Amino acid sequence: MDKKNRLQIILNEVHIHNRVLLTDLASILNVSMDTVRRDVVELDESKKLRKVHGGAVSNGFNIYTDRTREVYEHAHKSIIAQKGISLLKKGDVVLITGGSTNLEFAKLLPKKMNLTFFTPSLPMAIELLNTTSSKYDVYLIGGKLSRGSQLATGGSAINILSEIKADVCFLGTGYLDLEKGITEVDWEIAQMKKAMIKASTRLVSLTISEKLNTSNRYKIGDIGVIDTLVTELDPNAPELNKYREKNIKLL
Repeated sequence: MDKKNRLQIILNEVHIHNRVLLTDLASILNVSMDTVRRDVVELDESKKLRKVHGGAVSNGFNIYTDRTREVYEHAHKSIIAQKGISLLKKGDVVLITGGSTNLEFAKLLPKKMNLTFFTPSLPMAIELLNTTSSKYDVYLIGGKLSRGSQLATGGSAINILSEIKADVCFLGTGYLDLEKGITEVDWEIAQMKKAMIKASTRLVSLTISEKLNTSNRYKIGDIGVIDTLVTELDPNAPELNKYREKNIKLL
């Protein structure tokens, strides 16, 4: 595979999943770690992504201060966010992770719903504080921060979640597959998201359709734990038929 195609595939993977590992990219491209590392460094130097330890993240991932930064498939994510907001009820207690689609959801929240948010995501907490009115309460769940996702992980964060029962959880999901379920690239983040599901009455996944039928190393839960799947597609789109068969509500 020539270099131009390799770079484009790397960018596509980063844009879709927000964060990818060098080992996964090397496997997808069927090249050495040294080759993929050089490719990622080149893309980082040209400002097309951000190199992080062991992998890369998209420029739009966890960026909450500079709204001029490009967000991949922004129009689709805006549609998804607006659909997701329709699921909220006044007075809801909401658990929410980070991720570019969930951050778009936070930016579009209405001002007068008296919602309470709990989040282990530092960028999400700041976005909620910057965006919402005084009618919203925002609680940051503390713990060890993952450098890649800026999400709190570990026992202290999971213990806090054991004392919460949220009305709804908006779970940022990088990988969704009918057979392999919801998966993650990082073990500690997977455990944190498991705890968020357990602490919630309903689970909503806001995701662009490109993430469907993809999977990674660490399982969070079976696909059936999702109550509502929200994509940019029409709910009756044929691409969603098999998800409908799993009794998942589609929006």
